Amino acid sequence: MITSRSSLMLHLQIPSIRSHFFSHFKHTYSFFSTSSPSLVDVPCVSLSRPRQRLFRAFGSTVVAVADAKGRDTFLAEENVSWNSLGLSDAISRALSGIGLDRPSLVQASSIPSVLSGKDVVIAAETGSGKTHSYLVPLIDKLRGSNNNSENTVDNQKESLCKILLVLCPNVQLCEQVVQMANSICGDNGAPIVSVAAICGRQGWPIREPDIIVTTPVALLNSVEQSRHRRMEFMRSVKYVVFDEADMLLCGSFQNKVIRLINLLRFDEKLLSQSKEPVSELPVELESTLQSHIAVDGEQKQPIEDTISEDGNDDTHMVDTNDEAGSIKRSDWRRVRKYYERSKQYIFVAATLPVNGKKTAGAILKHMFPDAEWVSGNYLHCHNPRLKQRWVEVTVDTQVDELIKAVKQGFSQDLDSFGGISRTMVFANTVEAVEAVAKLLVRSGIECLRYHKECTLDERSKALVEFRERGGVLVCTDAAARGVDIPNVSHVIQADFASSAVDFLHRVGRTGRAGQFGLVTSMYTESNRELVDAVRRAGELGRPVERAFSRKRSFRNKIKKRALNEVRDSDSDMVKEIALA
Repeated sequence: MITSRSSLMLHLQIPSIRSHFFSHFKHTYSFFSTSSPSLVDVPCVSLSRPRQRLFRAFGSTVVAVADAKGRDTFLAEENVSWNSLGLSDAISRALSGIGLDRPSLVQASSIPSVLSGKDVVIAAETGSGKTHSYLVPLIDKLRGSNNNSENTVDNQKESLCKILLVLCPNVQLCEQVVQMANSICGDNGAPIVSVAAICGRQGWPIREPDIIVTTPVALLNSVEQSRHRRMEFMRSVKYVVFDEADMLLCGSFQNKVIRLINLLRFDEKLLSQSKEPVSELPVELESTLQSHIAVDGEQKQPIEDTISEDGNDDTHMVDTNDEAGSIKRSDWRRVRKYYERSKQYIFVAATLPVNGKKTAGAILKHMFPDAEWVSGNYLHCHNPRLKQRWVEVTVDTQVDELIKAVKQGFSQDLDSFGGISRTMVFANTVEAVEAVAKLLVRSGIECLRYHKECTLDERSKALVEFRERGGVLVCTDAAARGVDIPNVSHVIQADFASSAVDFLHRVGRTGRAGQFGLVTSMYTESNRELVDAVRRAGELGRPVERAFSRKRSFRNKIKKRALNEVRDSDSDMVKEIALA
């Protein structure tokens, strides 16, 4: 629980193991973050919602779900097909082959924008089909390029150099994207395009594929080993996707990702400075990149400094008609802001804060002002497909309520989930996850663990077993983002989320792709006002982050009251000294 000792509260009811836990866990408190990001809906493409049956890829059960007004919450209009969105017949047949007969609302709105070649921001709720929203049209583009290369020998070299780069925050999401891309097969049963992951133990592929899926750190480590590879790779990349963009553009990923954007844009700037193709420009110009925009791995670079390189400084402009040979090493910064683009950038996220100078949404609006935004109907809001249970607990009742909630998942109607029960139990810390897992095992409930202190192999094995056999997965928020586990029937918050982003990603693990889902949120008296605000936001159809902002105001009032009391006490003490 947030304002209690999260690593201890869930086992206080079992005296036989209490002393054992006390010897391992410190007294840790997990208060609501005072810096939780504020999320605000951004201008978006309108999504229509007619009523129609729903589907799920990879053999999941078909479920029909509509909102209170009878409108479908997942599928696009009945007359919208893959072909009508501009996709080829081959891609349409490939999608039908994996059970995707019709596009979702988000896919129907995103695919035409991606096919147009514009930079696109796809901000939509979890489970809305965002991955296929960018994979499908870009694979179709790559397929078209490959087909054209067979007809014209002169075009072969150029077309084969087109690469789709997908950046993900972790290895698990990389592997998931590779699996989804490989599932899109042609009439011969083979994947339409070649895909490779560069992360974990995988090194640089011997034969360059059509799609490279990697993490920012793994990519930088690979391309920086060879200057020639770096130049050739940056020139070959034509499409760049940032999956979980809000996570990549903030926190520990930020410097690496901004550096990669600068590397990619540098190639575009060279192209805009000359009439000649990029491949014919002097290779030595690339060395200026390292001296101007390279960011040391241990050095923190302010986001304002990184963004300002695209600033509106009219005193530093270069005539784009100059020949490549006349370009000086120091002139790369002087390209006009609106230089000719040769790459397409796509950003995908289930939560995308735009308030504040350093939020992910604000960064995107500054760096990509012309990007087209596509927003889901339930972005940052409660999903009507979710049934929510709210359980207030105390030290005396929390263990019983937790076990009761877990067992309730086993007794659900699982026809729409393939007959297998899958329950995810979230806690805020690694210690709390271990405490919950031991409590469940002691109660005769087998469970799997997933958190940052598990090895990569242990996490992968846990996910595979959870997908195939179901059961209970006890985890931290490491499993809340990007991990697509089909048919999760129940999500339990043993610790209430500490931010709006965490809350939305947790509950988004169930009720995906048009299915129903159950969410049980356990909270204490200290969380009561916050939970009431979250519930009211759901009832009114408002973004839930406002409730968390209100919680911050509660905390600020408490701090202010305490500070005033200290000041009054100090003032009284001064008066007493003066009188003495």
